Amino acid sequence: MELLILAGGLSHERDVSLRSGRRVAEALRGLGMSVTVRDVDASLLGYLESARPDVVWPILHGSTGEDGSIRDLLELVGVPYVGTDSAGSRIAWSKPVAKTLMARAGACTPEFASLPQSLFREVGAQAVLDIVLQRLPLPLVVKPAKGGSALGVSVVTDTDELPRAMVTCFSYGENALLEQVVTGTELAVSVVDVGDGPVALPAVEISTEGAYDYDARYNPGRTEYFAPARLTPKAERAAAELAVLAHRTLGLSHLSRTDMIVDSDGVPWFLEVNVAPGMTETSLLPQAAQAGGRSLGELYRSIVAAAQLTKRD
Repeated sequence: MELLILAGGLSHERDVSLRSGRRVAEALRGLGMSVTVRDVDASLLGYLESARPDVVWPILHGSTGEDGSIRDLLELVGVPYVGTDSAGSRIAWSKPVAKTLMARAGACTPEFASLPQSLFREVGAQAVLDIVLQRLPLPLVVKPAKGGSALGVSVVTDTDELPRAMVTCFSYGENALLEQVVTGTELAVSVVDVGDGPVALPAVEISTEGAYDYDARYNPGRTEYFAPARLTPKAERAAAELAVLAHRTLGLSHLSRTDMIVDSDGVPWFLEVNVAPGMTETSLLPQAAQAGGRSLGELYRSIVAAAQLTKRD
């Protein structure tokens, strides 16, 4: 089997994507698989047409890799690929859309508002912020409605912090998601489906001093992980069920990672879902797989084999 891994791209998360691609390639080459790692550039289409890899794994973080566009392109070329199709990716990429669908499916998700930058210019920034604070009491999380790796994310605990948080958020995207803070244990629950239905891997608990920002995610030392998470059996089951519900509800394939908060009553709250989880040495899906006693190489090979058999309409 000839596998092509796409890593890099031009998003803010390029470096993470390159590291993820290298880690997956190393694990699969260790099992004797033929793996090529390529960036996304002007030569890609010509390469796909001439090389015709058996499977493509787009390990691209950020807009191109997760908004459905690279998957649209792969579908047009007609090559099998790992992960969620273009339609499901577009749904998951929009945090407000994903949260709305999950709420309709019965999941708990924090109260939120989604506001574009253009609305602040048309209506007036102060008027918009005043109504936000009336409807969504502090503390709030302000984040780009589309994006990852905690880029552009701020936690607002004081009214005076909100304008700066909005400016930071809008530097990474046109639309902002303002979400009420839910306190509890922060978890990431990965889901894998290699043909027998989605299965949740052990939850990974995230413990960090300060915000779980870009630096805390990808530079060892600032964050402590517990895999499996320190949960009661009931809370553990509820977290796994929420992750599988997200995978099914949003129409995801092969692998996903759902981020959530489990409150003091053991209730998991859906925050967002990722269709292209990080695969670096500090990333959460690899930690979950190892906590469940799975060999990363064997798991990745199973995912690739499932992708080869997946028919994209």
